[in-house]
Amino acid sequence: MAHPEIFLKNHEDKRLRQGHLWVFSNEVDSKRSPLEHYQAGQLVNITGNDGKALGTAYFNPNTLICGRLLSRKSNLKCDLRFFKNRISNALALREKLFPKPFYRLIFGESDGLPGLVVDRFGQVLAVQITTAGIEQHKNILIEALIELIAPVCIVLKNDNSQRELEGLGTESEIIYGQLPAEVNIEENNTQFQVDIINGQKTGWFYDHRISRARLASLAPNKRVLDLFSYTGAWGVPAALNGAQEVVCVDASESALNLALLNAKINKVDQRMQFIRSDVFEFLKHARLENEHFDVIVLDPPALVKRKKDFKQGYEAYRRLNDLALQVLSPNGLLISASCSYHLSPTNLHEILRASARHIDRHLVFFDQTGQGPDHPVHPGIPETHYLKTFFCAVSPSL
Repeated sequence: MAHPEIFLKNHEDKRLRQGHLWVFSNEVDSKRSPLEHYQAGQLVNITGNDGKALGTAYFNPNTLICGRLLSRKSNLKCDLRFFKNRISNALALREKLFPKPFYRLIFGESDGLPGLVVDRFGQVLAVQITTAGIEQHKNILIEALIELIAPVCIVLKNDNSQRELEGLGTESEIIYGQLPAEVNIEENNTQFQVDIINGQKTGWFYDHRISRARLASLAPNKRVLDLFSYTGAWGVPAALNGAQEVVCVDASESALNLALLNAKINKVDQRMQFIRSDVFEFLKHARLENEHFDVIVLDPPALVKRKKDFKQGYEAYRRLNDLALQVLSPNGLLISASCSYHLSPTNLHEILRASARHIDRHLVFFDQTGQGPDHPVHPGIPETHYLKTFFCAVSPSL
């Protein structure tokens, strides 16, 4: 049976033809395709103003991004075979890249499944569904994951603001199996315990894997400050690789408790401190106390979540980097990151340049990294390339 059609306005098909997968509500020809005639999560055929088919999408008339393309073919059957095929392709890539089953298995559009994230923690899967289109096919998705991965547990992490925009509930649940008392992973030869239920997002951030390995190689005999440390993903491997001292700062007591546990698991807790504090306040106090650190990791949460938040978020990034540079030892290293898509690498580059000039420091970039290979970038979708990290060597002004 053919899916209902969504017609686009004239010239609004260019982005789709170039490889993007999103349809915005203001691109729909509402006279030919009245939005109120469609249901949230419904499968539709996207059609250009000229009548040419553009593919199958799922649709939500209540959101700005109202359509997300699943295939360039019309009348796609979004069945068990479809999900098994997409997941199998994603799994095959990860198994080529990683020797152990600790990675992001599904990264939305890049893996042909927009609105879906799946993180793999061995035989435990954490699933984030952020759109009504995937929610409509949740049961088939779970069936496909069970057949292909044979997990002991699947957790739906629904505490996501994007779900509210889609008209979906935000209660997380264990949808399959039983969650083990401990969920453990290995990253860069370091052992970690992960709290899926209470943790941020899926409970772990695999995307900084490469950058954290780079930090570990720079850590021996250094005093390291890990800001927005969360559960110790940067700080613990730094200590494990010979840092003299690592100070982790985060506003979350539960995150710091888990960071301490991870330090104990790796037998480095004697060389680590865990300080609960607002990072801005900590840096101000450290500056007043004339404290200095040889290496500073600045990895804040997304401070520019929406385009309209850019000005305020940009200023927050500027203040953080400016303060961090003021407590960095002479000839120290600053690792500055941003996961905000709307803050471009050029923006962060300029923040670091201006901050160094403001406090009269000589700053150079000696490395630049991004998200790990389990977060592949779709060449037609700039939004999939969101993470940027600058490694900076900082010395007194020349």
